[in-house]
Amino acid sequence: MTQLYQQCTRCIMDTTVPGIRFDKRGECNFCAVHDHMDRAFPLGEAGRRKVQEIAADIKQLGKGKKYDCVLGVSGGRDSSFTLWYCVVKLGLRPLAVHFNDGFGNPVAGENMIKACRKLGVEMRTITSDWRESKDLKIAFLKASTPDMEEGTDVGIATALYGVAAKEGIQRIIIGQSFRTEGIAPLTWNYLDGKYLKAVHQQFGTVPLRPWKAEDPGFHLDIPQMFYYAFVRRIKTVTLLYHIDYVRADVDELLERELDWVNPGAHYFDDLYQSVIYYLNRTKFNIDRRLFNYSALVRSGQMPRETALERVSHVNKIEDEKVIALCIKRLGLTREEFEQIVATPPKTFRDYPNNYSLIRRLRWPIKVLSRMNLIPESAYDKYFNCGT
Repeated sequence: MTQLYQQCTRCIMDTTVPGIRFDKRGECNFCAVHDHMDRAFPLGEAGRRKVQEIAADIKQLGKGKKYDCVLGVSGGRDSSFTLWYCVVKLGLRPLAVHFNDGFGNPVAGENMIKACRKLGVEMRTITSDWRESKDLKIAFLKASTPDMEEGTDVGIATALYGVAAKEGIQRIIIGQSFRTEGIAPLTWNYLDGKYLKAVHQQFGTVPLRPWKAEDPGFHLDIPQMFYYAFVRRIKTVTLLYHIDYVRADVDELLERELDWVNPGAHYFDDLYQSVIYYLNRTKFNIDRRLFNYSALVRSGQMPRETALERVSHVNKIEDEKVIALCIKRLGLTREEFEQIVATPPKTFRDYPNNYSLIRRLRWPIKVLSRMNLIPESAYDKYFNCGT
């Protein structure tokens, strides 16, 4: 039975989102998740105390070491602000780590270089094996699922864990916040090492290099997560969860302090996002701005009317010239690309994955996420954000 169209009365999430539910007021379950997380990670004085606790822990563990934390950077707004805040406000000594899969926006690349130079921070770029990276992107296009950035998402995570393991660093800081980004519905952005390997095994042509602790490549399944979390005792910290971070106020600060230049759109530090947004819209009837803008609406950072008006237009990130560039970079003709994406839509459930195991581990995952042994948003993503 086809579900009648409905839109949340509070945010802009609607029935195009898998697993969405509405209460008697017409508010969706994603709003309920936001409210739960808002209480779990308070701002104000409690947030400031938590940030100081985090900073003290990082400094204590980093005593006598060249760096006290690994911090993921992309050249976008969120990671640039997080880098500035950690150095200027908290006095941390981060090693900035960037994952390069061949699709970086040159503007974002310049942002990273300038920021690290001005702040006196070393930046280490982990460049993926181009054959593997390209092969994974094509494999996920052929898999016909909306989570086409799986390889890059896993690559970013393994770059951070690999550098932390190599340098003996026990804290990783990532610049994301549920208040400004939201949490993607599960079937739109499912992250699972077993799933990546299954898709690659079916559609890939280039063998993936074997896992090494300090050079993980594209391997991040349950055994690797166990190693990094329990053997190496590496924790991830989503610092912005505890900071009153207002995105609209940040640009001026970054321009002044770091000579930062807006890459053009949120997530456009990665040029491949042009392809992702285009195919999400035209093939899967997905607009990823729904969960991004809804987060800003719930946080009071964007009027609901503004969000509704913006999603009534095609996202400017869908730049035809950039899409053509990405297709060429993949080594495909436009005809080959169109033939691949003409296949019927699927989801991660059409391939082997760890989801049933993850569901059985619900309570351990909740405990691990609250202990920062895995990202704090992990529990809510897998258990509260869609089916």
